[in-house]
Amino acid sequence: MNTTPEHDERIAKMTFASVYPHYVTKIEKKGRTKEELHQVIEWLTGYDEAMLQKLIEKKVTFEQFFQNASLHNNAHLITGVICGYRVEEITNPLTQQVRYLDKLVDELAKGRKMEKILRTS
Repeated sequence: MNTTPEHDERIAKMTFASVYPHYVTKIEKKGRTKEELHQVIEWLTGYDEAMLQKLIEKKVTFEQFFQNASLHNNAHLITGVICGYRVEEITNPLTQQVRYLDKLVDELAKGRKMEKILRTS
């Protein structure tokens, strides 16, 4: 599924710090913890809690956020629809990575088991 260049640009320039509080609110409203959120983010990106805090303070864009991330080898196993897009069909790599993160946060909020979210057997 193709996104528009404008859509991809908007996502690239959005700061992680502006979206992070929405992730926290979403998962806490559903009874999940910030620690679980950080575990999911670390699984996908390799960023531990201290690094995550630095990136939030620096107000890095999603482009910068994913530029230095070590994407998990099983990230390609993240599939499904998020924000109207089927993540496995998104052609722009950065937009796909941001949607991977959105999908994981969504699964966490929906109460999915951590083993399933982290794509472990």
